[in-house]
Amino acid sequence: MKILITGANGQLGKDTTNLCRKYGHDVTAWTSKDLDITKYDVVTKTIQNLQPDIIINCAAYNAVDLAETEYEKAFLVNGIGPKNLSLAANKVNASLVHYSTDYIFNGKSSRPYTIADHPDPLSRYGESKLLGEQEVMRHATRYYLIRVSWVFGSGNINFVKKVLEWSDKSNIITVVDDQIASPTYTHDLAKATLDLIQTDQYGLYHCTNTGHCSRFDFAAYILQQVGWSGELIPGKSTEFETPATRPEFSALDNFGLKQVIGYNLPSWQDATERFLKEIGRT
Repeated sequence: MKILITGANGQLGKDTTNLCRKYGHDVTAWTSKDLDITKYDVVTKTIQNLQPDIIINCAAYNAVDLAETEYEKAFLVNGIGPKNLSLAANKVNASLVHYSTDYIFNGKSSRPYTIADHPDPLSRYGESKLLGEQEVMRHATRYYLIRVSWVFGSGNINFVKKVLEWSDKSNIITVVDDQIASPTYTHDLAKATLDLIQTDQYGLYHCTNTGHCSRFDFAAYILQQVGWSGELIPGKSTEFETPATRPEFSALDNFGLKQVIGYNLPSWQDATERFLKEIGRT
């Protein structure tokens, strides 16, 4: 299978590229410097020349707080970019994989969100990702639209790496306990994605590691695994002023994905342990 991966230098892009090559696919892996997905003419011409079977879009603007002021950039990358890829994919009869986020929800649910739940983003970032979803569903003929949450992996900065950095610098750490979601390891996400594209069951999916936790519980588990002996203090989101509002509860229900690929992803605890081992912290 001939696969184009955009945003290949990010944490998900790297794991997806490596796994695609391990599986023997013909892979072209491009960073934003190689292909600016916000430019329609460039995207169309490039994909026309490449003729991929699958386009996996890992390119994204993920600076949640900065998006409150840089919202035009966020909307270009997260909204217009997916539209351009959708239209270009149609021209070469390619399928498109695009990733979205739990931040399209308002966090007021008392249970994990399903694909039937109505989006109601609280931030510019969430709005930009919702626009991307809408553009893909409106324009792409064949697409796998995958919502994820609290993604971590090698490469970019993420919550796991932040916690480790804090623990290296201080014996006292405060982490909020009123934000709850499902951590997602890029290696597991990449594998589930590649299993999904082996089917022709296009549509909207949720894909996270199994289970959910608060930021505080996630940090506590990370620090326990690395043997940190400092003090971890629970805090509230109101104690930390951030430009963007985060949803309080945005865990995702992966039921639909399991019906297609035949399994649930490993627990977030198992995923965390494997990642810490991968980066040499355990």
